[in-house]
Amino acid sequence: MGDQPAFTLNIDQNKYLPIDGREVHAILTVASTGSAPVSEAPAEAAEVIIIDTSGSMSGSKIREARQAAATAVQTLRDGVYFAVVAGTEKATVVYPGGNAGLIRANPATRAEAERAISRLSAGGGTAIGQWLQLAGHLLTASPATIKHALLMTDGQNNEQDRVFAATLAGWSGKFVCDSLGVGDDWVPAELRKVADAMLGTFDFVRNQGDLPEFFRRLTQTSMSKTVAELSLRVWVPQTARLMFVKQVSPTLLDLTGKRTDVNPLTGDYPTGSWGQEEREYHICVEVPSAQIGQEIRAGWVKLVRPDTQEVLATGNVLAQWTDDLAQSTRINRKVAHYTGQAELHELIQDGLSARAMGDVDTATARLAKARQIATESGREDTARLLEKVVEVDPATGTARLRRNVDKADEIELDTGSVRTSRLRKDGS
Repeated sequence: MGDQPAFTLNIDQNKYLPIDGREVHAILTVASTGSAPVSEAPAEAAEVIIIDTSGSMSGSKIREARQAAATAVQTLRDGVYFAVVAGTEKATVVYPGGNAGLIRANPATRAEAERAISRLSAGGGTAIGQWLQLAGHLLTASPATIKHALLMTDGQNNEQDRVFAATLAGWSGKFVCDSLGVGDDWVPAELRKVADAMLGTFDFVRNQGDLPEFFRRLTQTSMSKTVAELSLRVWVPQTARLMFVKQVSPTLLDLTGKRTDVNPLTGDYPTGSWGQEEREYHICVEVPSAQIGQEIRAGWVKLVRPDTQEVLATGNVLAQWTDDLAQSTRINRKVAHYTGQAELHELIQDGLSARAMGDVDTATARLAKARQIATESGREDTARLLEKVVEVDPATGTARLRRNVDKADEIELDTGSVRTSRLRKDGS
């Protein structure tokens, strides 16, 4: 078989529970060297670049979008299958023409694609679900195993919520989609839904001139993937209940609802494609309490290739009951860190929602608490953005919402809240 990609799975937890303790928390750190198997060709990749060409994209925006799409095409490596799609109230393949599906990247096809992109103009509505639908059809018809879409929009989705939700549910797990919102007229909640369903990221391009650089970076990351799909396979004992499985770094992504049953005690959770990278996951298992001194395996985690069922790494989540308070009250640093990061995200989301609905008291309380956590956990970037939305009187500690908040600052706070900071090596 030759050398397999080297994956490691490390588990951080405090296994000791008080006598009535039932919740076991663990952080799984999964790392890959990203080296492709020697005896196999690297997994083939397919890329669909989706550009919003609706009416709101007129003027300088469409010029920057054309440049960004051309940059993405230039970044594709030779041999990758690709297509460029223009999105309005419908989706249209800009390149390659006809019913060719995807085409392999080489100097000639990249040049043709760039010429087709240079002719894009703005006009029409916005139907993001339609764009994803076309991308899905193109990607699933391709022989490539790593399937990725890059989507960029500056506006609000015109589709009905239930139609959009059905499209996302239908295509979830079929390909990964990273998306970008440009300007301040798009809705972060819509791209968050895309990211959650398609195991991708979403980001805010505050200055449209930065769009080509964002496209280059995301395409480069996509090109660096060498393993098509891995699953976290989690077993818990019959008497236990798996409460959640969440990716907590580099971004927050709840995988709990994406479970595929393997058997009654075991489920697979998709993690998408992998390159040379490290990600962290938080799992929580509820176990029945037991006798002092008793130790159980509360969870057995495997990193699995779903196509071959090959196990690449394994780890155990343990629970042991003790009457030693010092042992049972010690909180694992990584668990505490990522629990705090998740709370920060929730506070920001709740605070911004309350602010949008005119609930000043709730918004003030949530955002002030978020600002405190951001400062304490070293999230200076988030703390700075929170300062633009909520101010705290240093003398009295009283918080109040700022009156005139820049819409772009609010969007940056909203989108940035899913990114987490790593626990620093010194433990702070």
